[in-house]
Amino acid sequence: MITDNDVAPLSQSSPPRHGFEFIIASPAVAADDAEAIRAFWRREGALTDDAQMNQRLTQVIMHARTLTGEVAGVCTATPVTSPRLMQPMYYWRTFIGRQWRSSQLVMAMLKKSCVHLEKIARASDFPCIGVLLELENDRFRERGRVAAWWNPPFVYIGRSARGLDLRVLYFRGARLKSAASIPDPPM
Repeated sequence: MITDNDVAPLSQSSPPRHGFEFIIASPAVAADDAEAIRAFWRREGALTDDAQMNQRLTQVIMHARTLTGEVAGVCTATPVTSPRLMQPMYYWRTFIGRQWRSSQLVMAMLKKSCVHLEKIARASDFPCIGVLLELENDRFRERGRVAAWWNPPFVYIGRSARGLDLRVLYFRGARLKSAASIPDPPM
């Protein structure tokens, strides 16, 4: 579990630290933030289709801005039931702008957003029991070759159907769901 002691305090908008401000999208992305995120995705070539952007905006849980207000990174989470785990998890994604990819931004966003997701899960009797990562970034995969990461405490569970490393973080206090209470995973 990642605790609030492991990351800087986080409210709806955390004070700039290391040159970034972290904004939680709760309960949804604010309209002005949504436009800035769309522009960021377009500029970086991450997403260009309006329908796809609109759908992904519903999954945004946090974004980071530079001290000048420019969007530098966006992370999303959506509930999934992985065929491998057969337990409800938040499938976490992030996109970091080119100019910030060698910074610690991705790790800061991962830690902060996991704290936030755990708070959401705990307040709702754990609809999801943890966070699932599928590592697409080569640098991330190569630097994180240990089976169990310390902070954040993700553990390696194998490879996805796409051949990518899978890692999970379980929320403290979350209990496995019974098979009857879990919807079938999509085919």
